[in-house]
Amino acid sequence: MILRPMIAEDLEQVVEIEKASMPSPWSKELFEEELKRERARYFVGAIDGQVAGYMGYWEALQEAHIINLAISPQFRQKGFGFQMLEYCLRFAYNHGARLATLEVRESNEAAQRLYEKMNFRTVAIRKKYYSDNQENAVVMLKNLE
Repeated sequence: MILRPMIAEDLEQVVEIEKASMPSPWSKELFEEELKRERARYFVGAIDGQVAGYMGYWEALQEAHIINLAISPQFRQKGFGFQMLEYCLRFAYNHGARLATLEVRESNEAAQRLYEKMNFRTVAIRKKYYSDNQENAVVMLKNLE
């Protein structure tokens, strides 16, 4: 898998992965706005020219706040999520981040296992965080130093 910054030409494939992965998927327009944000960093993992997954975070002082991570259904269970997360955290560290944070749906146990494997720890629960179904969010944190 080749990991690289996301570009506008990736968005059609990214949106398809988003629709297959998220209960409340982002639109292409929202991704376009994110790519314009000064402190947003988005990456894709590509295999033979096809986007297999994507990930993004926001820079906030010395923090990388992970916004999203999704792998196409056909590429899941192959370690690509781990590779993308590792790449992104290394990139964030090399650009000044010393802490990574994220929220994940309480029901998304697979994602929580991935984050725990990368030494994230649960620090809080945000009650009724997700507006689509009032699901709780698990807040996780990782020291990058």
